Amino acid sequence: MADETQQSNKEGQSRFAVPEGAVLTLLGSRDENLRLAEELLEADVHVRGNEITLSGDPADVAFAERVFSELITLAGRGQPIDQNSVRRIIAMLSETDVESPAEVLSLDIVSRRGRTIRPKTLNQKHYVDAIDKNTIVFGIGPAGTGKTYLAMAKAVQALQSKQVNRIILTRPAVEAGERLGYLPGTLYEKIDPYLRPLYDALHDMVDPESIPRLTQAGTIEVAPLAFMRGRSLNDAFIILDEAQNTTPEQMKMFLTRLGFGSKMVVTGDTTQVDLPGGQRSGLRVVRDILDGVEDVHFSELTSQDVVRHRLVGDIVDAYDKWQVQQDAIDQNGQHHGPGARRGNQRRGR
Repeated sequence: MADETQQSNKEGQSRFAVPEGAVLTLLGSRDENLRLAEELLEADVHVRGNEITLSGDPADVAFAERVFSELITLAGRGQPIDQNSVRRIIAMLSETDVESPAEVLSLDIVSRRGRTIRPKTLNQKHYVDAIDKNTIVFGIGPAGTGKTYLAMAKAVQALQSKQVNRIILTRPAVEAGERLGYLPGTLYEKIDPYLRPLYDALHDMVDPESIPRLTQAGTIEVAPLAFMRGRSLNDAFIILDEAQNTTPEQMKMFLTRLGFGSKMVVTGDTTQVDLPGGQRSGLRVVRDILDGVEDVHFSELTSQDVVRHRLVGDIVDAYDKWQVQQDAIDQNGQHHGPGARRGNQRRGR
């Protein structure tokens, strides 16, 4: 009996009411949000009507209470809540005690036709904040972390608020040498496949019917990196995408295009270098070169910031783990066959 009393004293409990208008949003369709929270949280969760009771270890109860508090805040602001929201809030609260996940997930950047673009992880929020505070920002991370998409949303926001007069989007056309000459069509038709992802993202943020007019007027420019040479870009929001495929010389050329009243965002993934002939990536060396330079910021995004299908983050982690193993084998001088060697040469593809 004494042991049972002692165990009872150690158990924590919290009971609170959910505002009537937020109950359905919080619980989700067929209570899917609630079931996921019960699965991911250590505390026991019981719902009766609009009242939630948490029980278990005091620390687990306290953490669960913070999770539900953030979810209720989000629902109270009219924000949709799904299983991804639950996962992201739990992940963010596991990382920090300082910032409110509800504040992160409620930060609207740009809206069009009822769709709002906003950061979805803590690192994405820090990245967006860095773009506001710095003239040059590097967004480095794997595919699906929103580094380019969020930068473009900030560019559209800056244009709409008249902070800049134009948006310039550029990326290197890695294979635009001899192979480009054999492609049919005009120069713009040849380079279009390299620039198409930028157009696709732009269509999510700007009325597609207005894009031809804006490009013709020079308000929005989408061009390969080679077109930047010799220019001084004033009063512009400039984005360099796929920057891992620049050489150090190209990176220097791009950064020195910065003009008055402009802002630059450079995005890329250092594990996805496609430069031929073993050339060095300008994105890999630029951090050492610009270390300590004021008004230049480097934002790191990881697999935890992937906002595509949940499996994408798991795939990125699996490849990173595999690469560590391969590097260890290479350092030990072990031979693992021609096929494996080719795989190392083309890793990250």
